Amino acid sequence: MSAIPPSSSPLHKRVPPGAWAALAWCAGLAFTFLVRVKLPGESVAAERASAQFFRWDGLMTTALGTALALAGSALLRRGPLAALGLMIAGAVTATTSLGAGEIQLPQFLAVAVALCFVASSLPRRISVVAGALAVGTPVVYAVVRLLMGWPIGTSALIAVALTAAVAWLIGDSTRASREHAVQLSARAADQAVTAERLRIAREMHDLVAHSIGIIALQAGAAARVIETQPGRARDALTEVETAGRETLSGLRRMLGALRQAEPSTGSDAAALHPTPGLADVERLAAATTAAGVRVEVRWVGERRQLPPEIDLSAYRIIQESVTNVVRHSGTTSCRVTVDSRAADGVSVEIVDGGRGSSPNAGSGSGSGFGLIGMRERVSLLQGEFTAAPRPGGGFRVAATLPLPVLAASR
Repeated sequence: MSAIPPSSSPLHKRVPPGAWAALAWCAGLAFTFLVRVKLPGESVAAERASAQFFRWDGLMTTALGTALALAGSALLRRGPLAALGLMIAGAVTATTSLGAGEIQLPQFLAVAVALCFVASSLPRRISVVAGALAVGTPVVYAVVRLLMGWPIGTSALIAVALTAAVAWLIGDSTRASREHAVQLSARAADQAVTAERLRIAREMHDLVAHSIGIIALQAGAAARVIETQPGRARDALTEVETAGRETLSGLRRMLGALRQAEPSTGSDAAALHPTPGLADVERLAAATTAAGVRVEVRWVGERRQLPPEIDLSAYRIIQESVTNVVRHSGTTSCRVTVDSRAADGVSVEIVDGGRGSSPNAGSGSGSGFGLIGMRERVSLLQGEFTAAPRPGGGFRVAATLPLPVLAASR
């Protein structure tokens, strides 16, 4: 996987948070000077400059506040609380040369930017301390001035406190959104792993259960005739060997695909992931018939190409049903019907004349892993599934799989 080049990242992520805080301080400082100078179109300056604003002592105070603020900006990533303290000290220091009774909002913009970064990137317990420090500063400033008998600008101090509170809320909501996104991503990954495990378990069950059923049937037939009909016993054992090799080969392909770091493409993917479908039903019927249970296949309607997931699910339902007939029904024949007359779906039906139910095969209520797997396949495709004993004896499995809208309209 190729890394994303830094130049493609958003600007606010490429620039360090300390640089944004320093930029906010410089912008606030420039604004402070501009509003105290008569600009073109103004009869008087927007703010009256204090006596010490342009004197050396006022400029030195402003320079000291700037140094504190820039030092805090440089320290923001390494020591956020200390950096925030320096920036607050710089804002209070720079305010003393303005002849105002409150902390000026332009001097507090850098503090708000730093607080937003702290709340968005650090744990809640640290950000709460930072928020309390930033919001509490205007309150403490007002209390000290009142105790000294000096006037205060209450509305301006409230605006500064609200600005700090809003900055903290924005940062905290950003952090919470990021954590929620991480949780959703982890949950989605867990669900994907679980779904893949279930799919693999279902595929292995379908593959192994059918083959083992055929092997058991052929081995039993060979055992019964090995003394009287060695030729038939030899044929049955050959079928056992063939089924065993095919099952082992299928398991190796499946496990080989699971071990791959990345999915294959092209012909390699086809070799590693052979996907059976309704075209293989005749071969399935022939193998089962050779094992001693005759399978009659009926095709109703025009055979057409189906989406891969529909084709595979229909085949697996037939395979599992035939396997249950071989293993549990006690009958010697069954009928498979594939009905593709409906333009918006395909239906499959498997009926037999056996005992009608088995604890292992499942019942109409859906007990047993075989029927549960079939029902799950059909449910995932938004289809209909029934499995129940027939009134006249035997068992019936039926499934209707709807086609996607685009496939059905072709």
